[in-house]
Amino acid sequence: MAAVTAPEVGVGEVLDELAALEDPKVRAVNERHGDDHGVNLTQLRGVAKRLGVQQPLARQLWATGETPARLVAILISRPKDYTAAELDDMLREARIPKVHDWLVNYLVKKSPHVEDLRVAWFDDPDDVVASAGWSLTATRIAKNPEGLDLPGLLDLIEANMKDAPPRLQWSMNDCLAYIGIHHPEYRARALDIGERLEVLKDYPTPPGCTSPFAPLWIGEMVRRQAAG
Repeated sequence: MAAVTAPEVGVGEVLDELAALEDPKVRAVNERHGDDHGVNLTQLRGVAKRLGVQQPLARQLWATGETPARLVAILISRPKDYTAAELDDMLREARIPKVHDWLVNYLVKKSPHVEDLRVAWFDDPDDVVASAGWSLTATRIAKNPEGLDLPGLLDLIEANMKDAPPRLQWSMNDCLAYIGIHHPEYRARALDIGERLEVLKDYPTPPGCTSPFAPLWIGEMVRRQAAG
């Protein structure tokens, strides 16, 4: 018996389904974080799970420019099917924080072009693009630091993080914390930089969560490493 092929779903059907999930209360919360949609992310992931991997549909959904559609597009994509140039174009279009974050974490980090893009984006004049380069660098600091100039990164952080735009500052702070957490030989300097710059020192942190202020973050993670 021949296998039954599921009917193809068109872009319009997906957009209609996402529009039906729009919730004003969710939008109000999302807008406080810079996101421009009101779709619950658990429900959005459910839509993507049902669709499964569909690369042509993913590209069509991305082309709509609508945030929920782009989030679904990311989830139903094959990372290896995008060229470096395509991912570069997509990142430069991704000005909404959630789209930017998912694109970097779900596509770029799983792409065979990740290191080339990290290097290309790291010192890009567009601070949002540069933040992606620093985010990818933070991952390398933690998981694959060979070849990275960690003292040079600390120099750049010390000179530029205090006055960096918010998204870039956050990624640079991640790098500072990861150097302190994962590389004991540079821990004292990372702590000193964090204490002097005071970036995110007053960031509101819910009870039970770790502060993003680098000295506190480093101290807590080192304590856990020692205890575990």
